[in-house]
Amino acid sequence: MKSLRTLSLGAFVALALLVACFSTGMASGQDSMGRSSSWENLKSLTPGREILVVMNNVKSYLGKFESLSDGGITLRQAAGEETLPRKDVLRVSWKGQSHRRRNALIGAAGGAALGLGAGLGADHIIWGHANCTEGPAFGCGGPPNPHWALIGTPVVGLAGAAIGAVLPTGGWHEVYRAP
Repeated sequence: MKSLRTLSLGAFVALALLVACFSTGMASGQDSMGRSSSWENLKSLTPGREILVVMNNVKSYLGKFESLSDGGITLRQAAGEETLPRKDVLRVSWKGQSHRRRNALIGAAGGAALGLGAGLGADHIIWGHANCTEGPAFGCGGPPNPHWALIGTPVVGLAGAAIGAVLPTGGWHEVYRAP
């Protein structure tokens, strides 16, 4: 197995991009491990925020947060407002904002850079510029032919955008769990 010192630039960039993608996926897949049983945490919710309330009988309610009191939580659903008694609430979660567009742009930029670097590296090797000793008369020492870079940049850029768009972000964040 090659060490990091002997990896080509393109291979090193690809490895760094993979590590970044997996670490982002792991970080965004985690929920709040510091679950709190404090009803006071629900005061941080703003009216209109989408919430999911799971009751002790495992029935769940999805809607927009309206208000909070010591006796219960009120949410608005398509059928109207509903106030759920505090004693029956098992947990409350709020929905985070999706970042698909941002992730797609980051993936496209990273993929395009990776495609450009790999394409230029492939041109350097394929067209004989890597170990050229004969000089310009034999096609050595001339400008590189960016054929692979012109193909790799948009293709790998689109692949990066697709990967970025499907990365899980947002999700549900638990704000209350009954003791």
